[in-house]
Amino acid sequence: MTVTPWLAPIVWEGTFNQEVIDRIYRNVNLKVGVTVFAVGKYIRFLHGFLETAEKHLLQGYQVHYYIFTDKPSNVPQVELAPGRALTVVQVTKYARWQEISLRRMEIIKHTIQDWLLQEVNFLYCLDVDMLFHHHWGAEVLGSLVAAIHPGYYKVHRSVFPYERRSTSTAYVPIDQGDFYYAGAMFGGYVKNVLRLTEACHAALLTDRLNAIEAAWQEESHLNRYLLHHKPTKVLSPEYLWDDTKQQPPELKVIRFSTVIKNNAKVRENA
Repeated sequence: MTVTPWLAPIVWEGTFNQEVIDRIYRNVNLKVGVTVFAVGKYIRFLHGFLETAEKHLLQGYQVHYYIFTDKPSNVPQVELAPGRALTVVQVTKYARWQEISLRRMEIIKHTIQDWLLQEVNFLYCLDVDMLFHHHWGAEVLGSLVAAIHPGYYKVHRSVFPYERRSTSTAYVPIDQGDFYYAGAMFGGYVKNVLRLTEACHAALLTDRLNAIEAAWQEESHLNRYLLHHKPTKVLSPEYLWDDTKQQPPELKVIRFSTVIKNNAKVRENA
Protein backbone atom coordinates (compact mmCIF):
# COMPACT_ATOMS: atom_id res chain seq x y z
CA MET A 1 0.00 0.00 0.00
CA THR A 2 1.19 3.49 -0.81
CA VAL A 3 -1.87 5.33 0.51
CA THR A 4 -4.13 4.73 3.50
CA PRO A 5 -7.94 4.40 3.27
CA TRP A 6 -8.15 8.02 4.51
CA LEU A 7 -5.75 9.11 1.72
CA ALA A 8 -2.63 9.73 3.78
CA PRO A 9 0.58 8.77 1.97
CA ILE A 10 2.56 5.71 3.06
CA VAL A 11 6.20 6.55 2.39
CA TRP A 12 8.26 3.94 0.56
CA GLU A 13 11.31 4.19 -1.65
CA GLY A 14 10.08 5.39 -5.05
CA THR A 15 7.04 7.28 -3.74
CA PHE A 16 8.80 10.64 -3.35
CA ASN A 17 11.33 12.84 -5.13
CA GLN A 18 13.99 13.88 -2.64
CA GLU A 19 15.20 16.84 -4.69
CA VAL A 20 11.69 18.30 -5.01
CA ILE A 21 10.98 17.86 -1.30
CA ASP A 22 14.27 19.48 -0.32
CA ARG A 23 13.61 22.46 -2.62
CA ILE A 24 10.33 23.01 -0.77
CA TYR A 25 11.50 22.58 2.81
CA ARG A 26 14.97 24.13 2.63
CA ASN A 27 13.43 27.48 1.69
CA VAL A 28 11.71 27.53 5.08
CA ASN A 29 13.54 28.11 8.36
CA LEU A 30 12.49 24.80 9.88
CA LYS A 31 13.69 23.47 13.21
CA VAL A 32 13.19 19.79 13.98
CA GLY A 33 13.45 18.40 17.50
CA VAL A 34 14.30 14.75 18.21
CA THR A 35 13.67 13.26 21.65
CA VAL A 36 15.65 10.21 22.74
CA PHE A 37 15.54 8.39 26.08
CA ALA A 38 18.84 6.82 27.15
CA VAL A 39 18.00 5.61 30.64
CA GLY A 40 19.84 2.98 32.65
CA LYS A 41 21.78 0.50 30.53
CA TYR A 42 20.30 1.97 27.35
CA ILE A 43 22.92 4.74 27.50
CA ARG A 44 25.21 2.30 25.67
CA PHE A 45 23.18 2.74 22.48
CA LEU A 46 23.36 6.54 22.38
CA HIS A 47 26.71 6.89 20.62
CA GLY A 48 25.65 4.69 17.71
CA PHE A 49 22.30 6.45 17.45
CA LEU A 50 23.85 9.94 17.32
CA GLU A 51 26.75 8.99 15.09
CA THR A 52 24.51 7.41 12.44
CA ALA A 53 21.90 10.17 12.79
CA GLU A 54 24.55 12.72 11.90
CA LYS A 55 25.20 10.78 8.70
CA HIS A 56 21.62 10.14 7.60
CA LEU A 57 18.97 12.02 9.60
CA LEU A 58 17.60 15.19 7.95
CA GLN A 59 20.91 16.21 6.45
CA GLY A 60 21.05 19.95 5.71
CA TYR A 61 18.29 20.79 8.20
CA GLN A 62 18.35 22.31 11.69
CA VAL A 63 18.03 19.45 14.14
CA HIS A 64 18.04 19.65 17.93
CA TYR A 65 18.52 16.41 19.88
CA TYR A 66 16.96 16.27 23.34
CA ILE A 67 18.60 13.45 25.29
CA PHE A 68 16.74 12.28 28.40
CA THR A 69 19.01 10.27 30.68
CA ASP A 70 19.76 9.48 34.30
CA LYS A 71 23.49 9.59 33.46
CA PRO A 72 24.26 13.02 31.94
CA SER A 73 28.00 12.58 32.41
CA ASN A 74 27.92 9.46 30.21
CA VAL A 75 26.43 11.19 27.17
CA PRO A 76 29.04 10.70 24.42
CA GLN A 77 30.71 13.51 22.56
CA VAL A 78 29.62 13.33 18.92
CA GLU A 79 30.60 15.97 16.40
CA LEU A 80 27.48 17.72 15.16
CA ALA A 81 27.07 19.38 11.78
CA PRO A 82 26.45 23.15 11.56
CA GLY A 83 22.90 24.07 12.55
CA ARG A 84 22.55 21.05 14.86
CA ALA A 85 22.48 21.03 18.64
CA LEU A 86 22.13 18.69 21.59
CA THR A 87 20.55 19.27 25.00
CA VAL A 88 20.80 16.80 27.88
CA VAL A 89 17.84 16.55 30.27
CA GLN A 90 18.27 14.56 33.47
CA VAL A 91 15.44 12.18 34.35
CA THR A 92 14.81 9.54 36.99
CA LYS A 93 15.58 5.88 36.37
CA TYR A 94 12.84 3.54 37.51
CA ALA A 95 13.23 -0.06 38.65
CA ARG A 96 11.00 -1.47 35.89
CA TRP A 97 11.62 -0.89 32.18
CA GLN A 98 7.84 -0.81 31.76
CA GLU A 99 7.72 2.17 34.12
CA ILE A 100 10.27 4.00 31.99
CA SER A 101 8.05 3.36 28.97
CA LEU A 102 4.96 4.51 30.84
CA ARG A 103 6.63 7.76 31.93
CA ARG A 104 7.89 8.79 28.50
CA MET A 105 4.61 10.39 27.37
CA GLU A 106 4.43 12.44 30.58
CA ILE A 107 8.03 13.67 30.26
CA ILE A 108 7.69 14.59 26.59
CA LYS A 109 4.41 16.39 27.32
CA HIS A 110 5.94 18.54 30.05
CA THR A 111 9.05 19.27 28.00
CA ILE A 112 6.96 20.49 25.07
CA GLN A 113 4.84 22.65 27.36
CA ASP A 114 7.85 24.10 29.16
CA TRP A 115 10.05 25.03 26.20
CA LEU A 116 9.84 23.05 22.97
CA LEU A 117 6.80 24.95 21.67
CA GLN A 118 9.11 27.95 21.33
CA GLU A 119 12.11 26.04 20.01
CA VAL A 120 11.01 23.66 17.23
CA ASN A 121 8.43 23.36 14.46
CA PHE A 122 8.43 19.57 14.26
CA LEU A 123 9.15 17.00 16.93
CA TYR A 124 10.03 13.33 16.42
CA CYS A 125 10.22 10.88 19.31
CA LEU A 126 12.59 7.99 18.58
CA ASP A 127 13.94 4.97 20.46
CA VAL A 128 17.65 5.04 21.26
CA ASP A 129 18.47 1.38 20.55
CA MET A 130 18.34 2.06 16.81
CA LEU A 131 20.78 2.86 14.01
CA PHE A 132 20.32 4.90 10.83
CA HIS A 133 21.59 3.25 7.66
CA HIS A 134 20.27 5.39 4.83
CA HIS A 135 18.64 8.72 3.96
CA TRP A 136 15.89 9.67 6.46
CA GLY A 137 14.91 13.06 5.19
CA ALA A 138 12.23 15.72 4.83
CA GLU A 139 9.85 13.22 3.26
CA VAL A 140 9.03 12.17 6.86
CA LEU A 141 7.78 15.64 7.80
CA GLY A 142 4.05 15.93 8.30
CA SER A 143 1.29 17.13 10.58
CA LEU A 144 1.00 13.82 12.48
CA VAL A 145 3.33 10.97 11.55
CA ALA A 146 3.45 7.33 12.64
CA ALA A 147 5.43 4.28 11.55
CA ILE A 148 4.03 0.85 10.75
CA HIS A 149 5.40 -1.79 13.11
CA PRO A 150 7.72 -4.10 11.11
CA GLY A 151 6.31 -7.18 12.80
CA TYR A 152 2.70 -6.61 11.77
CA TYR A 153 2.56 -4.97 8.35
CA LYS A 154 1.58 -8.15 6.48
CA VAL A 155 -0.91 -9.70 8.90
CA HIS A 156 -4.65 -9.25 9.46
CA ARG A 157 -5.64 -6.71 12.09
CA SER A 158 -7.18 -9.44 14.24
CA VAL A 159 -3.58 -10.50 14.98
CA PHE A 160 -2.43 -7.01 16.00
CA PRO A 161 -1.33 -6.91 19.67
CA TYR A 162 -3.74 -4.13 20.60
CA GLU A 163 -4.99 -3.89 24.17
CA ARG A 164 -8.10 -6.09 24.08
CA ARG A 165 -9.39 -5.58 27.63
CA SER A 166 -12.32 -3.18 27.53
CA THR A 167 -11.47 -2.01 31.05
CA SER A 168 -8.35 -0.25 29.69
CA THR A 169 -8.44 3.17 28.06
CA ALA A 170 -6.16 1.68 25.36
CA TYR A 171 -8.84 -0.83 24.33
CA VAL A 172 -9.29 -1.48 20.61
CA PRO A 173 -12.19 -3.78 19.58
CA ILE A 174 -11.35 -6.83 17.48
CA ASP A 175 -13.14 -5.40 14.42
CA GLN A 176 -11.34 -2.04 14.49
CA GLY A 177 -7.85 -0.80 13.64
CA ASP A 178 -6.00 0.30 10.52
CA PHE A 179 -2.33 -0.52 11.14
CA TYR A 180 -0.31 -1.49 14.18
CA TYR A 181 2.00 1.44 14.81
CA ALA A 182 5.35 1.17 16.55
CA GLY A 183 5.99 3.15 19.71
CA ALA A 184 9.62 3.58 18.63
CA MET A 185 8.71 6.47 16.30
CA PHE A 186 6.01 9.11 16.27
CA GLY A 187 6.10 12.78 15.45
CA GLY A 188 4.79 15.73 13.50
CA TYR A 189 4.03 19.36 14.24
CA VAL A 190 5.10 20.00 17.81
CA LYS A 191 1.57 21.10 18.77
CA ASN A 192 0.15 17.83 17.48
CA VAL A 193 2.74 15.80 19.36
CA LEU A 194 1.72 17.75 22.47
CA ARG A 195 -1.93 16.76 21.94
CA LEU A 196 -0.91 13.14 21.44
CA THR A 197 1.24 13.00 24.58
CA GLU A 198 -1.39 14.82 26.65
CA ALA A 199 -4.07 12.32 25.61
CA CYS A 200 -1.85 9.27 26.13
CA HIS A 201 -0.63 10.52 29.51
CA ALA A 202 -4.20 11.14 30.69
CA ALA A 203 -5.20 7.65 29.53
CA LEU A 204 -2.20 6.10 31.28
CA LEU A 205 -3.16 7.86 34.52
CA THR A 206 -6.74 6.60 34.26
CA ASP A 207 -5.51 3.05 33.77
CA ARG A 208 -3.18 3.40 36.73
CA LEU A 209 -6.04 4.53 38.96
CA ASN A 210 -7.91 1.41 37.85
CA ALA A 211 -4.87 -0.81 38.48
CA ILE A 212 -4.50 -1.67 34.78
CA GLU A 213 -1.35 -1.66 32.68
CA ALA A 214 -1.94 -1.88 28.94
CA ALA A 215 -0.41 -4.82 27.09
CA TRP A 216 2.40 -2.79 25.54
CA GLN A 217 2.36 0.26 27.83
CA GLU A 218 2.65 3.53 25.87
CA GLU A 219 2.58 1.75 22.50
CA SER A 220 -0.90 0.44 23.28
CA HIS A 221 -2.10 3.94 24.12
CA LEU A 222 -0.42 5.36 21.03
CA ASN A 223 -2.33 2.88 18.86
CA ARG A 224 -5.62 3.74 20.54
CA TYR A 225 -4.99 7.47 19.99
CA LEU A 226 -4.09 6.98 16.32
CA LEU A 227 -7.23 4.92 15.76
CA HIS A 228 -9.30 8.06 16.37
CA HIS A 229 -6.74 10.69 15.26
CA LYS A 230 -5.51 9.38 11.93
CA PRO A 231 -1.90 10.11 10.96
CA THR A 232 -1.53 12.47 8.03
CA LYS A 233 1.56 10.54 6.93
CA VAL A 234 2.54 6.92 7.57
CA LEU A 235 6.10 5.64 7.31
CA SER A 236 6.66 2.20 5.82
CA PRO A 237 8.85 -0.39 7.59
CA GLU A 238 11.84 1.04 5.68
CA TYR A 239 11.84 3.74 8.36
CA LEU A 240 11.61 1.38 11.32
CA TRP A 241 12.88 -2.13 10.67
CA ASP A 242 13.71 -5.04 12.96
CA ASP A 243 17.10 -6.54 12.07
CA THR A 244 16.18 -9.86 13.65
CA LYS A 245 13.93 -10.34 10.60
CA GLN A 246 15.13 -11.17 7.10
CA GLN A 247 14.83 -8.25 4.69
CA PRO A 248 11.85 -8.97 2.41
CA PRO A 249 11.93 -8.10 -1.32
CA GLU A 250 9.46 -5.21 -0.96
CA LEU A 251 11.96 -3.38 1.28
CA LYS A 252 14.31 -1.84 -1.26
CA VAL A 253 16.22 -0.04 1.48
CA ILE A 254 16.41 -0.15 5.27
CA ARG A 255 16.77 3.35 6.66
CA PHE A 256 16.48 2.89 10.43
CA SER A 257 16.50 -0.36 12.39
CA THR A 258 16.77 -1.83 15.86
CA VAL A 259 20.07 -2.91 17.34
CA ILE A 260 20.14 -6.67 17.88
CA LYS A 261 20.57 -7.15 21.61
CA ASN A 262 19.84 -9.35 24.59
CA ASN A 263 16.92 -7.63 26.33
CA ALA A 264 17.72 -9.41 29.58
CA LYS A 265 21.01 -7.55 29.74
CA VAL A 266 19.68 -4.05 29.13
CA ARG A 267 16.20 -4.01 30.67
CA GLU A 268 16.14 -3.38 34.38
CA ASN A 269 13.75 -6.19 35.27
CA ALA A 270 13.74 -8.37 32.16
